[in-house]
Amino acid sequence: MSPVSHPVLSRRRRLAATSVVLGALLAVPALSATARPTPSVDTSTTAQTTASSAPKITRAGLDPALVAGRGATVPFVEQEAENATTSGEKIGPSREAYTLPAEASGRSAVRLTASGQYVEFKLSRPANALTLRYSIPDAPAGGGITAPLDVTVNGKRKQTMTLTSQYAWLYGMYPFSNDPNVDPNPGWWKPEPDPVTKPFRPNHFYDEQRLLLGKTYQAGDKVRFQIPSGSPASWYVLDVADFELVGTPIRQPAKSLSVRLFGADPSGRHDAAPAIERTIAAAKKISWTVFIPPGTYQVNRHIVVDKVTVRGAGNWWTIIKGSVLPLAQPAPDNSVHTAPGFYGKYSADGGSTKVHLSDFAIESDVRERIDTDQVNGIGGAIGGGSTIQNLYLHHTKVGIWLDGPMSGLLIRNNIITDAIADGMNLHLGVSNVRATNNFIRNSGDDGLAMWSEANPEGLVNHNNVYDHNTVQTPVLANNIAIYGGRDNAVTDNLVADPIREGSTLHAGSRFNSTPFEGTLSFARNTTVRGGPRDLNWDLGLGAIWLYALQSNMSGKIEVTNSSFLDSTYNAVMFVVDWPVKDDYALTNVAFRNIKVDGTGTNVVNARVGGWATFENVDARNVGAPFINNCGTFHFTGTPEFDVRLLGNSNDGGWTADAGAPGHCEDRPPVVPPPPPGPWN
Repeated sequence: MSPVSHPVLSRRRRLAATSVVLGALLAVPALSATARPTPSVDTSTTAQTTASSAPKITRAGLDPALVAGRGATVPFVEQEAENATTSGEKIGPSREAYTLPAEASGRSAVRLTASGQYVEFKLSRPANALTLRYSIPDAPAGGGITAPLDVTVNGKRKQTMTLTSQYAWLYGMYPFSNDPNVDPNPGWWKPEPDPVTKPFRPNHFYDEQRLLLGKTYQAGDKVRFQIPSGSPASWYVLDVADFELVGTPIRQPAKSLSVRLFGADPSGRHDAAPAIERTIAAAKKISWTVFIPPGTYQVNRHIVVDKVTVRGAGNWWTIIKGSVLPLAQPAPDNSVHTAPGFYGKYSADGGSTKVHLSDFAIESDVRERIDTDQVNGIGGAIGGGSTIQNLYLHHTKVGIWLDGPMSGLLIRNNIITDAIADGMNLHLGVSNVRATNNFIRNSGDDGLAMWSEANPEGLVNHNNVYDHNTVQTPVLANNIAIYGGRDNAVTDNLVADPIREGSTLHAGSRFNSTPFEGTLSFARNTTVRGGPRDLNWDLGLGAIWLYALQSNMSGKIEVTNSSFLDSTYNAVMFVVDWPVKDDYALTNVAFRNIKVDGTGTNVVNARVGGWATFENVDARNVGAPFINNCGTFHFTGTPEFDVRLLGNSNDGGWTADAGAPGHCEDRPPVVPPPPPGPWN
């Protein structure tokens, strides 16, 4: 049975906003025969459940020991709601797209439905601030609602958070809509039969909100989230709470100019953009830093930066906040809206160098995705020894989207959440960029991407590195994706819980990308609950998947010293689209020193011509034969994809003839593995 082609879309793809779903659509639906069944450990209950005496700290929903050394070192600790004390109902685990459990961290959460119901966490260390990831219903016609949620510590000092669903709830097909009654795109293939059930394909359910607690609490103190009486929300789903000890505001540094001196209003009532720009102009003349003191500053457009340092008092204290506003006429970059953001000059205008942005938050207002709109948190071309660090970027289209050519940038220690599209994208001739120790959650497209788009000048992305980043729950596409380029690297990352049309790690000849050249290195990464079902193909992906859609992939790809944990379908997938299966191949791929702990189906699924080597690849808890080798489905008697097992170094259920023809099962049944554990 041939896979169905994906629509080939522009990389700046998919539109979004907010909408409604009835209670029945929020439950885990019956799965198709090829979908992963909900594991038997699901313990949904409406009775009160009590956490163990010690708070359970997780990373990506797992014991931190299982992912040690991978991902970002962050200032907060994560606690999953399903591990806390609650009078609500645990939902999940489930990995079926378009459901609340599937989009939750760890694939489980807690639902509260009545006044007085609560989730209570016990602090594991001192904290004075928290971030809550949650979902509440949409408005019946879309656009979101607001609802209160009480917060107490040890039963005292009640604060009330005002939650919103105005930045959640997307529907339909690309370009997504905020209308729950939207129809499928006319003429587009889809697996669902007509007439479709409405709302059609609800997704992007979650948002997050920060809260300062007003004082420092100690380990053992109890933080309770509780529904107050009279709430307009029929239910709340709480997913995860991050607890943090936030330091005092950074003092104004020496040799700096405060934006307050130039008239910036820290209350957020008046437009601060002109005052910030005046400060930048003055600071550049004397080579001083621009300082933005604690406060909320209204900015509704780009602040263009070049050869300047802009620093806030910390991303909990200095907040750049604004609205998405329509432009009277399209801008030269084809935008039809503007929104708060710090932008380098575009490369056509020479780009920007020696820019240093740090220690502030951008709270934007992007509720739909328009591909031509430049409404990103950080944009333009910023290189030449620049840095972007310690930012909190929220409700942007893309957190950081950089258009080359540009070279020389360090991006570190940033938090990017609830973007309507990518978390970060390095696009078009970007080189010598390192993005390290960043935390990305709930992006509407790839969490981290490098897109080496083909161009007349022959520019390619090269010598870039994504390392020590944590990327969780991208609603669409991949946690980390590389589209063409030369000598790039993805190392030491923690990537978890992709939902649909992508997986945890990906390299693809797609979106008009340049060929892969030199060596693409995936090293020391850990994937968690990757390899979901692609809904268009009705086919399970790999935790890492390589896709030759538009050309041969013959550049060297090395995957080394990595762990693939609890993959929904495969650990590794090689694939080509059916219409071009006899045109393009995947070769020159090497896997070495790999641990595979749990797959729903195979370790390796090959659906393309080519070859790859496997050395010291150890696997356990595998749900189907280790190798599923369908090649190009010609079955000529010679392997169309050569699985080369080197020596006797691969442990588990590998066999010497596993790569031979005849070991092809188009869609093997899923056998959910047990949870991953220490590897002795």
